[in-house]
Amino acid sequence: MEVYITDFGAKGDGRTKCHEAVQRAIDACCEAGGGVVRVPAGNFLCGTIFLKSHITLYLESGSCLTGSLEPEDIFDFARNTDDPNEDIGWEGGCLICAFHEKDITIAGEGTIYGQGDKVFYDDGADGEYHECPKNARLLDRPRTTFFEDVENLTIRGITFRDAAFWTLHMAGCRHVVVDGIRILNDGRGVNNDGIDPDTCRDVVISNCIIKTGDDAIVVKNSAPMAEKYGVCENVVIRGCVLYSHSSALKIGTETVKGIRYVLMSDCLIRGCSRGVGIWVRDGACIEHIHVHHITGDVRRYADCPGRDFAPRWWGKGEPIFISATPRRENEHPGSIRHIAFDHIDMEAESCIFIAGEAESPIHDVALEDLAIRIRPQGTQESGMFDEQPSVRALYPHAIPALYARSVVDLRAGGSILREAPYTAWPKVVLTDCENAKIDLDICE
Repeated sequence: MEVYITDFGAKGDGRTKCHEAVQRAIDACCEAGGGVVRVPAGNFLCGTIFLKSHITLYLESGSCLTGSLEPEDIFDFARNTDDPNEDIGWEGGCLICAFHEKDITIAGEGTIYGQGDKVFYDDGADGEYHECPKNARLLDRPRTTFFEDVENLTIRGITFRDAAFWTLHMAGCRHVVVDGIRILNDGRGVNNDGIDPDTCRDVVISNCIIKTGDDAIVVKNSAPMAEKYGVCENVVIRGCVLYSHSSALKIGTETVKGIRYVLMSDCLIRGCSRGVGIWVRDGACIEHIHVHHITGDVRRYADCPGRDFAPRWWGKGEPIFISATPRRENEHPGSIRHIAFDHIDMEAESCIFIAGEAESPIHDVALEDLAIRIRPQGTQESGMFDEQPSVRALYPHAIPALYARSVVDLRAGGSILREAPYTAWPKVVLTDCENAKIDLDICE
C-alpha cells in the first residue's frame, strides 16, 4: 500500500497541525499489512507520530516535518506510559517514535525539523567569546526521534535539522542501518546529540554528515535500557564527517551492563572538544574497541561556570580520551580492556589521556601509527585536565604529550609534535602503570 499524508487531511502550510492526519495514514498502511507513507513537498507541523511495523515513511524532495514544541502536542512517555514495559526513563517526549515494532524505514530527500533554533539562545555567559553552551527556553525539550526495541530499522538519505534535544535515539534496537543522512544542529546546542545507539545490537552507521553542539555519535548503555535489553554490542561507525563542541565519537558515559565490539573508522573530525572518547562510569565492562583512520582537529572552548544551566563543555582538546573513574564517591566505575587505535592524524590542544584508578585499571591499550600535533588553536589557555563526570571533575594539570594512569599493558607508537607553550611540560607522564612500552617520536 502507498498513501500520501495529504490524502488523510494533512496540510503543508506550516501552521496546521498534521500529526493526527499523518497517524491516520500510518494506521491505514499498517492495517493493510504495511506500505509506504509519503510526505510531499510542503511544511507539515506535527506533534508525536507513532510509526508501526512494515512502514516506510518517505519524505519527498521539498518536504519538511516540523516538530511542535507545544506540550499538548507531544506524548511524554515518562509521564504517560504505564504498561508492563514501563517507561523510557526520560521526560520530554519526541516527534517520531516506535515501540516494539519491526521493519521500519525513514528515507527520502526531505527534512525533519526540530525547531531547536527557537529553543537555544546566546545569553553571553562567557563574555566576548560566544563559545560556551547556549541557554534554553524550555525545561522539557522533545527528542526528534525515539525508537525502542525495533528490529530492522533503517534511516537513509534524509536531513535532520535543529534538534531541540537528542536527534536520532535508538534504544534496545537490533539490525539497524543509518546511511547517508545529514544532521545539522546548533553547534552550541545543549543535549542535541546527533546519533545515540543505546543498548543496541548489530548497528551500521555510515556516510553521514553531523553537526551538533553535543556529542556527534555516542554509543550508550543507559540504565533503563540496560535493565531491559542487556549489553550494547556489534556497532560499526565509518565514513562520517563530524562537527561538535563535545566529542565527535564517544562510548559512554552511560555504561550499566556493558559495551563491546565497536569499530570506528575513516571519519573526519572538525572543531570538536574531543576526538574519540571512551568512558566507563556505571560498573560495566567496555571491551574490544577498534578505532582507526581518523583525522581532524580538536580544541578547547570557553566555558561559563557561573551559570547553573550547562556551564561547560566536556573536553579540553584531547584527540584520544579513555577514562575509568568513579562517577560518585564509593562507586566502582567498571573496566576498560582490549582497546586499539591506529592511524590517528589530528591537531589537538591537549594530550592523549588514558586514566584508570588503582581499583579499576585499564587493560591492554594499543596506540599505533599516531600523528598528533599539539599546538594552540583557540581562545583558551591550556593547563587543565577534564574528567567530567566523575569525582575528579576539573583540575589544573601540566599537559604532556601522553598521560597514562593505572594502565596495564600499554603500547604507543608514532609521532607527536608539540609547540610552545606545551614544550615547557613533561613529554610523557606514567603514573601507576605496568608494562608500558612507549615508542613515540616526540618533537618540539
